Amino acid sequence: MQWAEIIDSPYFKNLPFKIELNRYGKIEMTPASNKHGRLQSHISALLERKLKKGEALTECSIQTTEGVKVADVAWCSKAFIKQYGYETPYSRAPEICIEIVSPCNSKEEMNNKAQLYLQAGAEETWILWENGIVDYYDKTGKIELSNYGINVTIPVK
Repeated sequence: MQWAEIIDSPYFKNLPFKIELNRYGKIEMTPASNKHGRLQSHISALLERKLKKGEALTECSIQTTEGVKVADVAWCSKAFIKQYGYETPYSRAPEICIEIVSPCNSKEEMNNKAQLYLQAGAEETWILWENGIVDYYDKTGKIELSNYGINVTIPVK
């Protein structure tokens, strides 16, 4: 299955969970909670406040070597938007791709997605864990803080 078929299909509209495609074109589903949506809003607003020369997107679809993955939040510079617009899915990852861990996600799965986004062109990937810890990665591996000068604090309640 291709991403465009999913976007255009009436069967997949208004789903209460996130879907992605694996490398074989099969749909993978992850249930989303309202807490998850709250964290997406929190991170998006933070990025919009701190990084003025771009914009935040939620549910950002990105073509990777293992199929279409959907970053919970992404930040795109104005230059990125000028070049790629709002193509769906993006053929290249935006500068920052962020995953918010759900209870059903494994550490291996999250680390793999972070690497896929970096391979697809992201400058940084962030993983927000349920305990409030944020892991930052760039092409050199795990880094202490974001190179964009953002200190993320996650409300854990």
